[in-house]
Amino acid sequence: MRFFRFGRTLFPALALLTLLVTSPALAAEKPNIVFVMADDMGYGDLGCYGQKQIQTPNIDRLAAEGMKFTDFYAGSTVCAPSRCVLMTGLHTGHCFIRGNGKINLRPGDVTVAEVLRKAGYTSGMFGKWGLGQENSSGLPAVQGFAQFFGYLDQTHAHNYYPSFLVRNRKRVPLSNVVPDEGKYGQGVASEKNEYSHDLIFAAALDFIDQHADRPFFLYLPVTIPHANNQAGKEGMEVPDYGPYADRDWPEPQKGTAAMITRLDTDMGRLMSRLDEHGLRDNTIVFFTSDNGPHREGGNDPAFFDSNGPLRGIKRDLYEGGIRVPMIAYWPGKVPAGTVTDVIGYHGDLMATAADLAGVEPPAGLDSISLVPTLLGDDERQQHREAIYWEFYERGFLQAVRMGPWKCVRRDRGPAELYRLSEDIGEENDVAADHPDVVAGIVAIMEREHVPSSLWKPRGKKK
Repeated sequence: MRFFRFGRTLFPALALLTLLVTSPALAAEKPNIVFVMADDMGYGDLGCYGQKQIQTPNIDRLAAEGMKFTDFYAGSTVCAPSRCVLMTGLHTGHCFIRGNGKINLRPGDVTVAEVLRKAGYTSGMFGKWGLGQENSSGLPAVQGFAQFFGYLDQTHAHNYYPSFLVRNRKRVPLSNVVPDEGKYGQGVASEKNEYSHDLIFAAALDFIDQHADRPFFLYLPVTIPHANNQAGKEGMEVPDYGPYADRDWPEPQKGTAAMITRLDTDMGRLMSRLDEHGLRDNTIVFFTSDNGPHREGGNDPAFFDSNGPLRGIKRDLYEGGIRVPMIAYWPGKVPAGTVTDVIGYHGDLMATAADLAGVEPPAGLDSISLVPTLLGDDERQQHREAIYWEFYERGFLQAVRMGPWKCVRRDRGPAELYRLSEDIGEENDVAADHPDVVAGIVAIMEREHVPSSLWKPRGKKK
């Protein structure tokens, strides 16, 4: 049993050139890349993934006319490390930021935006960054993004009515009033005038207007439907409850549904803006979430069955914490109405984006290109042997997805094993029946954890 280091198994340069020549989609003009990532949206929160109560017609249409992934994973089960995996193509056993905190990407860390810049792309990032504080080496402007507007700090991003947002390197004051505001801008507004999500999405649409005549990468990690944790049980902040105002639901659930539908409406606006510039056919749009659903701000993930058939939520390494929606849409290139069970994760954006742009990603990554799957060329798709995660908030948690198997353990203790092909809810631990499988996966866990001075695992190494 062998674990493939993702970057080391990418097609060599000759194979990549062959793919570019033989694929009409990639031989044409380089596509624009739009990557939209919701915040704490669960696997079951969209209609196309089984949601019955929350209206998401625009996103559902993208799935119906594009490709839906059933077995796609977040980089981690919370904000910052998931975004670090996404941006660097390294899993949480290798990447620099492996948990939430005030940690900055280093000058030597290479992001997707920096790789795409080599291919002539202009990159814009609008929303929640979480990978660098003000005046640090982790700023989006230092990490390859020509434009940035939104939140740098993840606790600041809790507040949907902040007193400021950040544009590139400077704070932009807003008219909201936040008494007892925290150092990073976190808090609860007493005067709520400007809703940050609306401002962020408007800036993203402006970016499309400004760059319609050249290849662009639009990274749009919105904050919806995350809670304002500083607001307690009133943390699902939204200007209005929209179509759910008269529902006989708890207030936080009205807020959750309204936030998701608000984002869905904005996805419709985004597609219309691409149409206005004639860009729809030459733009690939991805939609996903940074991790599983939350139980914060008064939200109850069970109310809408936000994790669908999966076990666990945000902060778990069970499927509900890390398996997320992923939709890819590219008219005439991504086969319409397709569903794939190819196993991928956020770290694959690096190799996929590089492949789409016709450039090489950095060596030694934990990333494979999903372009063959996206183009319906299953025979060319490389299949990894496993994906690895580690997480530190409640002990040292590790997990591996390998084919039909999922293994989870805490503090290097006994490993749990689930056959997801038969037990998607991870209800039946079959470790005792498959000791050889467990031993092989535990060996992967030990090998893929590279020690870090910032992150100290508990438990005795086997």
